[in-house]
Amino acid sequence: MTGDDDRTDNPPEGDAVSSEHRLYGYRWVVLAVFMLVNVTIQILWISYAPITGPAAAFYGVSDLQIGLLAMTFMIAFIPLSIPASWVIDTYGFRVAVGIGVALMGVFGLLRGFAGESYGLVLGATIGIAVAQPFLLNAWTTVPAKWFPVGGRATAVGLVTLANLVGTAIGMALTPVLVESMPIPTVQLIYGAVAAGSAVLFLALAREAPPTPPGEPGSEVRALAFEGLRHALKVRPFLLMLAVALIGLGIFNGINTWIENIIRPRGFTPTDAGTLGAVMIVGGLVGAVVIPALSDRQHKRQRYLMVAVVGAIPGLLGLTFATSPALLYASALVLGFFLVSALPVGMQYSAEITYPTPEATSNGLIQLFGQGAVVFVYVMEAMQSADGSFTPSLLLAAGLLVVSAVLVTRMPDPQEVRDRVSAG
Repeated sequence: MTGDDDRTDNPPEGDAVSSEHRLYGYRWVVLAVFMLVNVTIQILWISYAPITGPAAAFYGVSDLQIGLLAMTFMIAFIPLSIPASWVIDTYGFRVAVGIGVALMGVFGLLRGFAGESYGLVLGATIGIAVAQPFLLNAWTTVPAKWFPVGGRATAVGLVTLANLVGTAIGMALTPVLVESMPIPTVQLIYGAVAAGSAVLFLALAREAPPTPPGEPGSEVRALAFEGLRHALKVRPFLLMLAVALIGLGIFNGINTWIENIIRPRGFTPTDAGTLGAVMIVGGLVGAVVIPALSDRQHKRQRYLMVAVVGAIPGLLGLTFATSPALLYASALVLGFFLVSALPVGMQYSAEITYPTPEATSNGLIQLFGQGAVVFVYVMEAMQSADGSFTPSLLLAAGLLVVSAVLVTRMPDPQEVRDRVSAG
């Protein structure tokens, strides 16, 4: 039997999967608490970026050391991504994400209690960074357990939206709060919010509905390491990894150095926070609109192309704009297109690598994206004598052109499956 049962009671865990399939209203509760913890971990990630200068002065360290607080998340992700995916695939997302949110809550609070000690702040940040792979690598697993195939890119888009909301809050709110309270107090507030969201997830999240959301057998996936070997043999997926490396590298680089990027043009930390928030607002809209269109037309490649090409004008505007209006407009365009590529790309990867588990393909995408921490460092290293980031931003625009070329060689999932069947 099919249909949408809008009951919001907690579905029992461990029920045998029947031959029926049904959509449960409780899926929105599960998605909501998963989105909430993604919001809070992004706040913890980005909260130092818009106040790089003031934070460096407060702790008595360099701008690069403050940038390291954001880069730590990317560095930690590299060795932990595959183990986190294995935990998700083996024990389920509720256990895996539960581990992540517990770490996030504990170390988020500890960072708030670290006071003026940069060493303690860095140590607590490492603890939060260890939590992140357990959340990010479950982006496609949660929709796969609770949503039908035709709605999964949209669900992943909503999770992406949650991450963007967290980044926007961290960007816009932190400079405002720092004007009226010490930096450690701001971090303690963020840590308390993270701990509260962790409790909600642990209380409300459920692993799976009593009956599957699609045709029986549609969720059967290969074991994690078998799936990993299979995924790495799919050529379009390898190209998608390269696109993720570029796209997430640019996104993380701009967010990490956002205050430094606009400082030489006379803008303030508050302007940096506003700019980051505007870029995220564009991303919020893009993460809803583009994946929904992709789901409706059952097309992935064309929307990946739209996202990559559309981001280039926004990036160029961000590079050269000197007026607030043009700067914010450019950030809006950049966010709309660049961010929307991620949920479409993740669902594309989950489809073309079947039967690789969603957590494994998702984890590889995130792994390559976080591996772009090298680009984040290169951006700082390429600063001109006056502190301008123009050379690295132009490099980023060139890399988006390369991404567009790669996308032209990435056929839609049905074409990939047909080729595999024929082979």
